[in-house]
Amino acid sequence: MGNGKQRWRVFYKSSSSSNASKRQSKEPPKEFLCPISGSLMADPVIVSSGQTFERACVQVCKALGFNPTLSEGSSPDFSTIIPNLAIQSTILSWCDKCSVDRPKPLDFDSAEKVVRTLMASQKAENKSEDSDKELIKAVGETPPVLKFAHAITDLNRRSTHFYSSSQESVTTTGSTPPLPLATRPSCYSSSSSSEIETLNPDSPEEDEGIIAKLKSPQVFEQEEALVSLRKITRTGEETRVSLCSPRLLSMLRSLIISRYSGIQVNAVAVLVNLSLEKINKVKIVRSGIVPPLIDVLKGGFPEAQDHAAGALFSLALEDANKTAIGVLGALPPLLHTLRSESERARNDSALALYHLSLVQSNRTKLVKLGAVQILMGMVNSGHLWSRALLVLCNLAACPDGRTAMLDAGAVECLVGLLRGNELDSDSIRESCLAALYALSFGGSRFKGLAKEAGAMETLMRVEKIGSERAREKAKKILEIMREKTEEGLDWEALLDSGLVSRTRIKIQSFLKLVCKKSGGAVVTKELYSVPDNPPILHNIINAV
Repeated sequence: MGNGKQRWRVFYKSSSSSNASKRQSKEPPKEFLCPISGSLMADPVIVSSGQTFERACVQVCKALGFNPTLSEGSSPDFSTIIPNLAIQSTILSWCDKCSVDRPKPLDFDSAEKVVRTLMASQKAENKSEDSDKELIKAVGETPPVLKFAHAITDLNRRSTHFYSSSQESVTTTGSTPPLPLATRPSCYSSSSSSEIETLNPDSPEEDEGIIAKLKSPQVFEQEEALVSLRKITRTGEETRVSLCSPRLLSMLRSLIISRYSGIQVNAVAVLVNLSLEKINKVKIVRSGIVPPLIDVLKGGFPEAQDHAAGALFSLALEDANKTAIGVLGALPPLLHTLRSESERARNDSALALYHLSLVQSNRTKLVKLGAVQILMGMVNSGHLWSRALLVLCNLAACPDGRTAMLDAGAVECLVGLLRGNELDSDSIRESCLAALYALSFGGSRFKGLAKEAGAMETLMRVEKIGSERAREKAKKILEIMREKTEEGLDWEALLDSGLVSRTRIKIQSFLKLVCKKSGGAVVTKELYSVPDNPPILHNIINAV
């Protein structure tokens, strides 16, 4: 019995030690915990400043414009987030090894509660630390008084008000600038001279007051600051240039994706105003604000989508931005917005696509995205066809676009428009002719389609009664249609069409040459239509 008792005691001590060790091993390492939520991370992401957080916490902080102070006293930079797959894999392995349930991603609402609690605690701490400084400062200074106007008549107006600048036009490359183009988005409206500015943009104190409100955790204060910014950026080039700083753009970038409609709408509207100045356009794109704009265009509030389309159009006016905007993924949502219920969004999206399609790389992408079919549908239905024709003119300048337009029946459609009475202006007629002229480089296929559509008669009529530019374009197209290659056949165009193989082209070209060199020797129909068989070519050569 003594030996058994001794063995029981040894076993009992060993079991207690094992349980204690097991409990200790279940404590996760500090680097596995989100610095904001304090929980095990399920979807960890690395931010620009190098720290790792739970994705939902970062999204909430950006939406609320909150930049937390971490335990070591630093403040993270949330401008860019990248999935931290390495730490995620390590966390999951640790959970499996320690028999701990794998963490589940934090939902947005739960993350928002955590962040708001942290915001309140840090605000209380900051207030107690700064109270003495504020009291001392208040003795020597009178704080600036900010007056915010909430009843701004044209801030929330939608499709009932449009601004067009038909007098202003831009210089475009190539031979297809048929329409005078607006250089300002439809969603932009200048304020009347009777409006009284409540803020002085030259006052640093007032600028700092707006910035402070943008940083505020209170949604009302953020929206109030954005309304004021939106008002003072509607007028004055100098104001827009001075306010377009990296700090303000960084704040706008986080506010644009806010879940609150007032904040999102006004933040994008401020960006539209800032983008009106040429000097600001490249700066805005380089600040990383285009991806959030694209997100708004895809699924933002309706009025914010109007402004997002206008902002992309305004930014696309700058040549240095065209390729970058296309690479960042703006083309698909802009194409989709052509079917929007909002006329402003449709108009600005079409103009954005026109300017973006001046770049070859964007043309190729648009063709692959099926833009030709969408645009041809708009032309056939008479819906925003003047803008659609502008984009089609650019797409017809590249081989892929030309082929897609010929496949889609563009020649018959354009000739029909020229023949009918639907065209209500010379500029739209010139757009049709510009598109046909670009398609005329399609070789024999274009000639065949044009003749079948009765283009000769229509173009001859335009050459007589059209405007100077229209007559010039019609004359060039007619010259191309009347051109004949040797034996009346455009061999290269025929080869490009895929109807005849390269071997047969070589045989037929050789026979034509032999016929000419032999002083008019007749080549029989049987020899001229030889199949694709290289040995037969050898026999023909010997026979001749």
